[in-house]
Amino acid sequence: MKTPAIQRTTSNSNRSLPGEGPTGNGSNSNGDTLTNGNGNGNGAAAVTPVESESQAPALQRGLAVLEFLAGREEGATLSEISAALGLSPASSFRLTGVLEDSGYVLREETSRRFRLSRKLLRLGQPQHEGRSLVECCLPAMREVLAQTGETVQLCCLAEHECVMIEQLPSTHPFKYIVDLGSRPPIHCCAPGKAMLAYLPEPALGAALAATTFTTHTPRTLTTAEALVESFGKIRERGFAVDQGEHFEGIHCVAAPLLDRHGHPVAAITIAGPSTRIQARRFNEYGRIMKQAAAQAALRYLG
Repeated sequence: MKTPAIQRTTSNSNRSLPGEGPTGNGSNSNGDTLTNGNGNGNGAAAVTPVESESQAPALQRGLAVLEFLAGREEGATLSEISAALGLSPASSFRLTGVLEDSGYVLREETSRRFRLSRKLLRLGQPQHEGRSLVECCLPAMREVLAQTGETVQLCCLAEHECVMIEQLPSTHPFKYIVDLGSRPPIHCCAPGKAMLAYLPEPALGAALAATTFTTHTPRTLTTAEALVESFGKIRERGFAVDQGEHFEGIHCVAAPLLDRHGHPVAAITIAGPSTRIQARRFNEYGRIMKQAAAQAALRYLG
């Protein structure tokens, strides 16, 4: 389900310390939040208090706030940020104010909780010779949407994880949508498998070693050996599928964008209910995805 729009103030001058009343009613133009993990968050992650010996302590504290919020899908209040990072309330207030005014965090007016915005996601998007991966892939993604009517997503690898960086929602009333920045489990999502299948060594070995093979459905591949065994078929067909391996009743078909060495740059996937993306049509959808990925790679890499 899509994350609801988040309200935020537009000026730090209107912000108040906890207990001093409301601080304004500006609205967020971004809408989505950057999530960590596959939509479930990992708010229980250990947090190291900020040390004070840095040559740029304010910058270090600001980065610590961003890293802390990245691990909390539900966001955090000023008091939670202060307690987790060992900061004074006044310091947390100033830091979140600067981050909010700069567009890196958003604050919900009702709960007063801070979350990451999509700005970091935009800054981290791959670039090649001044060309944006997302901008180069959008025409092909729109064509896929027109042909299939299903949600189209663009994913890339980031530190051995599959990260969704762009999305075009399905034209159907019932659709599959996730938040931008979501990280589906790489071993059981179509774009993750499509990229892994073309990774060279030692990058593939490092990615597999970093993967936790969690079982999500009875069809999830739960060992590195089983996953690697599936790569032959993926390379033979040129696309990967997720046949209810991550979520029951959800099917995905993805093709990788490959560079001139045949290494993966990203992957384009469609996702939707199994009643529409049926297994008997995987080859048909696979051809569409391969064509889209090839067009996007040509536009991006030249």
